[in-house]
Amino acid sequence: MLTPMNSVRELAEEACRQDPATGLATVAALRRLLEELEELHVGNARAQGWSWEAVAEALGVTKQTTHRKHARRLAEGRR
Repeated sequence: MLTPMNSVRELAEEACRQDPATGLATVAALRRLLEELEELHVGNARAQGWSWEAVAEALGVTKQTTHRKHARRLAEGRR
């Protein structure tokens, strides 16, 4: 069973397996890991004064998409 705490190396090894159940579970775990990393780094960038436009450019998405996805969480974290 894969958990979000699996190492990246373990996840990469699991992703190479032929079993669809294992492969799909790995995709889900990687997706959760990427979301956590994105939240962490967007928060760091904003705390260091990056604009929403700069963050969005670094992520390769629009400013509106980035703001919609992260602004509320960051605002709630400051309270």
